[in-house]
Amino acid sequence: QVQLVESGGGLVQPGGSLRLSCSASGFTFSNFAISWYRQAPGKERESVATISPTGSITSYADSVKGRFTISRDNAKNAVYLQMNSLKFDDTAVYTCYCSRRAVWGQGTQVTVSS
Repeated sequence: QVQLVESGGGLVQPGGSLRLSCSASGFTFSNFAISWYRQAPGKERESVATISPTGSITSYADSVKGRFTISRDNAKNAVYLQMNSLKFDDTAVYTCYCSRRAVWGQGTQVTVSS
């Protein structure tokens, strides 16, 4: 069964950090690019970051550039999203996605609040 499972969300104060993880199973993970998306209440889902199969190429939404870092460990079938200098506007459900396999994770909630 092709599956993506996120973890690492939670409540954090503005300026704080969180590291999200996305664990994959059921497919040859190292062959596929993986993206992180987020959806805030009342807003459309938006792409946050994408990483190529080998990890050599990454891209970011302008809103997170310089604050978020996407990485992967193909030996562990995992992708990570390191989020620093978090802002109130980063509050959302974060979900990982493999476009070529058309599979979404279930999402993990990130709440930035004082």
